[in-house]
Amino acid sequence: MSELDRLVNGCLMPGFAGPAVPRWVVDALGEGLAGVCLYGQNLRADDPAEAAGRVASLSGAVHAARADALVAVDEEGGDVTRLEYGSGSSYPGNLALGVLDDEQVTAAVAAAIGADLRRAGVDVDLAPSVDVNSDSRNPVIGVRSFGADPGLVARHGAAWVRGLQSTGVAAAAKHFPGHGATTVDSHLDLPVVDVDEATFRRRELLPFVAAIEAGVRLVMTSHVVFPAFDEQPATLSRRLLVDLLRTELGFQGVLVTDALDMAGVRAAHGIPRAAALSLAAGSDLLLVGAEDGQEHCAAIRAAVAEHLRDGTLTEARLHEAAGRVARLRREPTATTTDEASGGVGLRAARSARRARDLSPLAAPAVVVELRAAANMAVGAARWSLADPLRELGRLDTLVTVADDDPTPDAVVADAAGRPLVVAARDAYRSPWQERWLRRLTELRPDAVTVALGMPDDLRLVPGPALAVHGASRACTRAAAEALAGR
Repeated sequence: MSELDRLVNGCLMPGFAGPAVPRWVVDALGEGLAGVCLYGQNLRADDPAEAAGRVASLSGAVHAARADALVAVDEEGGDVTRLEYGSGSSYPGNLALGVLDDEQVTAAVAAAIGADLRRAGVDVDLAPSVDVNSDSRNPVIGVRSFGADPGLVARHGAAWVRGLQSTGVAAAAKHFPGHGATTVDSHLDLPVVDVDEATFRRRELLPFVAAIEAGVRLVMTSHVVFPAFDEQPATLSRRLLVDLLRTELGFQGVLVTDALDMAGVRAAHGIPRAAALSLAAGSDLLLVGAEDGQEHCAAIRAAVAEHLRDGTLTEARLHEAAGRVARLRREPTATTTDEASGGVGLRAARSARRARDLSPLAAPAVVVELRAAANMAVGAARWSLADPLRELGRLDTLVTVADDDPTPDAVVADAAGRPLVVAARDAYRSPWQERWLRRLTELRPDAVTVALGMPDDLRLVPGPALAVHGASRACTRAAAEALAGR
């Protein structure tokens, strides 16, 4: 392998398919590969006890091949988890923490997540999301944001960064310069946020300024276009990455791209060319998805060589990027104890509950769970209100509903004489779920609506209701306890 290819390898963080580290990754680590990102497809969602052990095993194999390699995961807490992919996170996510609005609790939750990650051998957590969720139609951020107020998001984003990094795990504030005002998922298409610069600086930018001041070690780019600055998505925009983030805001850490296999950049440029253009625009570490990682890495090396030849990318820029990543790999990490979290996640989830006209269930309930496909950031991580209700002796029957399932009228008829609980997760963004929720509560005004996503669901219907601001295991347990009167 040439020295140029080794230099490019130092800027690459691919994923891989399957439950074991493949030979090509081991070989690439020996040839300078910066590290790997572990994705949900490396884990098993059908085995609640297995995910953390699998992450630890994979991390161990990577570090055995190269001790200074970086292992990264998306562990946001709340709905986005890898360590607890099969069971749901033991911690509430950002929206619940924002509702609670206690920065010490936010830092404690992040530190507990960091301790879990350190025990599993993870070096980089691609979190927190410091996007301001200013548009409730947002299909990919939602409960992953601390909220719609920029000041609140800034305070809690900084607290999360400090808490996580106190354990030695590097945080990555995302998705620069903001994904909260989008109505398109950048996994699937290219979002555009067409706001004036003053609004952008007041809203999107403030949390990133706070994260930088808190010492965040990485910032992740977004595949989002901000026409006030550039017609290119941020991942490919020198105006945003260098002029704004580096020069104006003074960020000196590693700039990592969001996954380059996402349609937000792949559709227009292809993965190899997008990678080279992103390096030229100022990114340092290129995140590649789990499918066909070996082929994509080879194609990226070829594309970088081509862009060096035509002058689109300079060798100095490539050395700068690889040097930043190398420094991150060399930086000492803090030691962390093996102490358990002490239940900080469940305590925080309980404190973030918000109820309306709620009385404890008088008997075991029929639970209707309205389910739609999760976005790609969440993946197949499971959620269930029925499981904790069963543990508390308050589950009679579970009815799982998808788009083409039986009518609400039939479900209500079957539930006659028993309490009815309806669990919804962003039903306001799904016509069939909204129809079901409205009809169920029309037929059974005593039915309890539990919002496991955005609390906007509770605006659809009157009657008793509970919002827990996420569907993590901590949040569903907190919801079940409230329903049981505990």
